[in-house]
Amino acid sequence: MDNILHMVGLAMKAGRLEAGEEPVGAACRARDCRLILVARDAADNSFRRVRHFADAGQCLWVSVPYTKEELGQAVGRTACAMAAVTDIGFAEAIGQKLAALDPEKYGLTAEKLHVKAERAAKRRREQQTHERNVRRGGKKPGGKS
Repeated sequence: MDNILHMVGLAMKAGRLEAGEEPVGAACRARDCRLILVARDAADNSFRRVRHFADAGQCLWVSVPYTKEELGQAVGRTACAMAAVTDIGFAEAIGQKLAALDPEKYGLTAEKLHVKAERAAKRRREQQTHERNVRRGGKKPGGKS
């Protein structure tokens, strides 16, 4: 199986991917979605709905070079026209693999996902530092003592 499809399957097994129109829409409305993957042979109406979901959830979307059957097989179904990656790490990894496959088509998306992943990591480090300081009774960052 292709590396990208393998990564999609791992995200599904980890519970970090929603497959199908309704779950993708719900993830976008909840603003949990980081990247929407759309099969290349999805219907025009599916592409229209994905654009709407991406706008509503402020997330990125890409048309992947796989058919509905190939994408469906990766997520454990017979067919899947769209899937939403809800973890920034998986989204960035999939974006990087797509960019390596076709830099011209997926390069910008991979860059945007990389920036988002860096911001998320920075927020996570700041939160951990804050929690450590609270446990120790230390000063708050940027605060006055």
